[in-house]
Amino acid sequence: MRIAQVCHRYSPNVGGVERHVQEIAERLARKHEVEVISADLVGGLPRREVIKGVKVTRFRSFSPGDAYFVAPQIRSYLKKGGFDVVHAHNYHAFPALLAALACNREKLVFTPHYHGVGSTPLRNILNRPYRRLGSRIFEGADRIICVSHYERRLVARDFGFEEKIEVIPNGINLDDIKRAEPFEVEGRLILYIGRLDRYKNVDRVVEAMEHLPEDFRFFIGGTGIYQNDLKRMAERLNLTDRVKLLGFVSEEDKYRWMKSCDLFVNLSSVEAFGMTVLEALAAAAPAVVNSAGGLGEFAERFGGVLAVRPEDISPEELAHSMRISIRREVEGDLESYDWRRIAENIEDIYKNLP
Repeated sequence: MRIAQVCHRYSPNVGGVERHVQEIAERLARKHEVEVISADLVGGLPRREVIKGVKVTRFRSFSPGDAYFVAPQIRSYLKKGGFDVVHAHNYHAFPALLAALACNREKLVFTPHYHGVGSTPLRNILNRPYRRLGSRIFEGADRIICVSHYERRLVARDFGFEEKIEVIPNGINLDDIKRAEPFEVEGRLILYIGRLDRYKNVDRVVEAMEHLPEDFRFFIGGTGIYQNDLKRMAERLNLTDRVKLLGFVSEEDKYRWMKSCDLFVNLSSVEAFGMTVLEALAAAAPAVVNSAGGLGEFAERFGGVLAVRPEDISPEELAHSMRISIRREVEGDLESYDWRRIAENIEDIYKNLP
């Protein structure tokens, strides 16, 4: 099969959607001809290259605030591409819509990574007029793949088409996580790794650190627009010796930090899945997550995960939740989340399209 994976950004850019596309593209490329078509031609990235057997084609886009990624050339490129399957990703950026408008004879698969709301008030407002356009992706898709049952409920509620929806979760690299060696860390380590934005609620954990014993440390991995705010908050609360911003963290070091931590936290209020939580659980780290969105499903499926509503509890209460969670053991089936199995399940979807 000739398969196109259409997304807003691709490796070396990092993020949940970017990682999802990379993992399935590289595995599918072992058996099929796979091309990733993205809208991130900027910052010295090449227009065309091959990464681990995957052909990558990038287009320039209009992306104010690193969002939307409007690249009209994607539509014309797909129209003459001759693909058997076009797999579009991310409702919240325009490449998926352009892919849907381009498909005629090609089979269209859509993974929306749908949140139901925007990650900022402005994006939330813009989501409303966009919904009429965005619904055309769901309408044109031969199959819709949601990464969680929470996302499936959101899509069915807002767009319908429930009969087209399959749930195939994000995955993890179990072997790489198992091989990772922990760092040497003093005291008790609480860890967050991910994008640093206000809606991620990392600041709530920083505030809670005031109410934890002195041997507790909070390491924050990742970059984003909220990075400097978190640094200033730690300084204001006199926590600079206990709260450390790691900056960008490589995949290898991410697994090492997860093997080193006593607790992983992800209190994001906008999340369809939450891949880093699953990775931390595979590293045997218990977790505290936001009960809202896709993160809450981890508490239903795994022992060792506590779900809280960060907006409804005080810093003292959050500190207590984290302190008691450190003693919990992780229990549950992680083998079914290995990326190899996820890619096989997606390949089966392609083969059985109507």
